[in-house]
Amino acid sequence: MTRASTRRSATRQRLCDAAVTLIAEQGFTSTTVEQIAERAGVAKGTLYYNFGGKTDLFEEVLRQGMASLTTALEDAAAGAFASGGGAADALDAMAGAGLVFTTAHADFARLLVAEQWRPNRSWHPALAELRGGVAHVVEDVLRRGVKSGELTASLDVELTAGVLLTMVVVGALDWQTYHAARPPEEVRAAFSRILRGRLAGDGRH
Repeated sequence: MTRASTRRSATRQRLCDAAVTLIAEQGFTSTTVEQIAERAGVAKGTLYYNFGGKTDLFEEVLRQGMASLTTALEDAAAGAFASGGGAADALDAMAGAGLVFTTAHADFARLLVAEQWRPNRSWHPALAELRGGVAHVVEDVLRRGVKSGELTASLDVELTAGVLLTMVVVGALDWQTYHAARPPEEVRAAFSRILRGRLAGDGRH
């Protein structure tokens, strides 16, 4: 990578980081290009040069965040299966990974929760595709558990995956906002009890 491309990559990342923070605080509509550029320490024209506009920048923010979340969940599931665990263990590990991710990227999580329910946005198709990729990781584990009989055969895999993703992200934000004094081990234990208590079955239900 040349010095110029390295410099441009760093500038793009500063713009993404600034956008995450501001949109999490103010929402997409209320956040201006000028504010993002100022927070990133660059001229407004630099934003347009790198992304073309606020929507393109926001889509890049979504791509980065969702890619990181997908990788975290995939790695957690793979680790659980590699150590001899089953689907419930993989789901438990993914919940833990999701909790760690949300804690480390709280601004992105708040942004995601606030903006993903707005289907009229121009960037919503991109978000829907990215969200589908994350959900697919959870769906694969659920289907594996249903096939093995570890999880109930009546499980609605697609809906359950969405519920689990929402539970982890919103649950982590709720913990940070209202129960910050509680240690993360207690939050993960609560997730684990829900997962193991409500999804397990013998395949005959």
